Amino acid sequence: MIGRMRERVVAACDGASKGNPGPAGWAWVVADETETPARWEAGPLGKATNNVAELTALERLLTATDPGVPLEVRMDSQYAMKAVTTWLPGWKRNGWKTSAGKPVANQELVVRIDALLDGRSVDFRYVPAHQVDGDRLNDFADRAASQAAKAQEPAGSALGSAEPPASEDSPKSGAVKSGGARRRPAASRQGAGSSPRTIKAKFPGRCLCGRSYGAGEPIAKNAQGWGHPECRTAEAAG
Repeated sequence: MIGRMRERVVAACDGASKGNPGPAGWAWVVADETETPARWEAGPLGKATNNVAELTALERLLTATDPGVPLEVRMDSQYAMKAVTTWLPGWKRNGWKTSAGKPVANQELVVRIDALLDGRSVDFRYVPAHQVDGDRLNDFADRAASQAAKAQEPAGSALGSAEPPASEDSPKSGAVKSGGARRRPAASRQGAGSSPRTIKAKFPGRCLCGRSYGAGEPIAKNAQGWGHPECRTAEAAG
C-alpha cells in the first residue's frame, strides 16, 4: 500500500478518452512530502468515455492507497468529483436513479468508489486543467492518462516507466484556483437526468473545464459557450 506511516497523502488522478468515447486510459500519482510525483500508475481501458476513465482513475487511486491515512485527491473532472461528493447521497436515496428517474450512469464504478470511501478521510480538491504554473500532480496524472489512452499499455513507477511525455495541449494563462469538496456535505444535490444535445466540433476549442477538444469531437452548449457534453451535464446537475 502507498502512504503507510504518513500523516497525510497528497495525490492526483485523471482519465482521458480520445474521441469520447474512444481509446481511453486512467492514471494516478502520489506525491512525496515536497509534493513531487513519487509513485504513479496508468492503464488502458480500450474504448470508453471520459467519465468512465475519470471514475476508474479515482477507483484505482483509492485501491492503491492506505485507507487509514488521510488522503487529499486533486482532480480536474467536475463530473467525477461531484458524483462522489454531491450527487451520490441523493442517488442512493432514490434507488440509484437520477432526479429525472433515470438510471445513474456508470453506477457500478460509483458503487465501488462509494465502498472504498466508506470510513476514510478523503478531501477532494478541484484544480483546473492545463494552466500555466498549474498543479504539477494533476498535470502529471493528465499526461500519464493521455499516454495510456494512446498506447493502450500499462505504465507506472513500479514498472520502471519513464515520466510521461509533455501534454499536447498548450496551457492557458492564469493561475490555478483550487476549491475543496468534502466527502459527505450536508446538502446533497442530485444528478441531471437528461443528456445535452451534442454536435461535432468544426474547429478545435477549449471547454469551461480547461480541457481542449479537437475538431470532430462531440461538444454541447453550456452557459459559457461550447464544451464537453459531460461538463454540460455536470453544470446542469450541480
